[in-house]
Amino acid sequence: MAAGRRGRRPLAAFALHAGLVPALFDAAARSRLDERLDVVLDAPISSFDDVAPEVLAELEVLVTGWGAPTIGARELDAMPRLRAIFHAAGSVKGHLGAEVWERGVLVTTAAAANAHPVAEYTLAMILLAGKGVLPLVVQERDFDHDPGLVDHDPDIGNYRRTVGIIGASTIGRRVIGLLSAFDFDVLLYDPLIDDGDPVTLQSTRVGLDELLTRSSIVSIHAPLLPSTVGMIGRAELARMPDSAVLLNTARGPIVDSAALEAELRAGRLRAILDVTDPDPLEAGASLRSAPGLVLTPHVAGALGNEVLRLGESVLQEVERFVVGAPAAYPVLREHLSAMA
Repeated sequence: MAAGRRGRRPLAAFALHAGLVPALFDAAARSRLDERLDVVLDAPISSFDDVAPEVLAELEVLVTGWGAPTIGARELDAMPRLRAIFHAAGSVKGHLGAEVWERGVLVTTAAAANAHPVAEYTLAMILLAGKGVLPLVVQERDFDHDPGLVDHDPDIGNYRRTVGIIGASTIGRRVIGLLSAFDFDVLLYDPLIDDGDPVTLQSTRVGLDELLTRSSIVSIHAPLLPSTVGMIGRAELARMPDSAVLLNTARGPIVDSAALEAELRAGRLRAILDVTDPDPLEAGASLRSAPGLVLTPHVAGALGNEVLRLGESVLQEVERFVVGAPAAYPVLREHLSAMA
């Protein structure tokens, strides 16, 4: 039934933020999508309560994304023909209930597509941090800096610098792949992989304490789980070398914010945070003024034309679906426990 009843295009609808559809699909991509799906609603669904029951009863496909409404038993009862949910973003934890998998609905994710910009942001920040550029940018606002002062500083530069990656997630793996083109020694901590994992060909698997002790730059790519909340706390930060940099593009609560702020104010560590706890920080949060901190407003993921890559991921999944081919990036129920 993947191709829809009576050989026609599957009936579909968008369920995501209004205005996101043209960001995901330009004219050419939308044309490809419309050749394969019959999109029956003019506007994306923000609440299933606002959709006529007779329309919901016929829907076979949903394209979801940021701002998607929750889908649980009640919504599935209203959509008995639903066969697939193509998610134009990463995690589906926030809006899909376990009933989706219990009823055999296919779920796919664009997490691999979203990994590209996050990994690129991470690589850029690692290179700038290793080069000692970030504090110089701040200094240059106030006075002329003599480059001769840093020409021979052994702590500046990326040759044979040790970088620690926490989490062999989709993004973590991509970061490791990008780092392999440079002269870095890459350490990896992830308790869920074994020594036979292909990622260990481009990194050295170590324990968390060893990674923190040896790395001058540590980048976090672990999911937010009960076991990872606060995993980088006071004791872990204390193991990092003086002047080391902590980079977090994953989830804010993985890092103990108070402990990190104490290290920053002591001038011992530096940090680059694209995520915080809470996210965003309150306007008057003391962490905002901590020295040695580069703070960006959750921009590592897909923005601008990068969002088109998420749409392309959905398109390719739809194209597989309508011809009965297996999904490239299915989300299985057992994936949820390790998903961000």
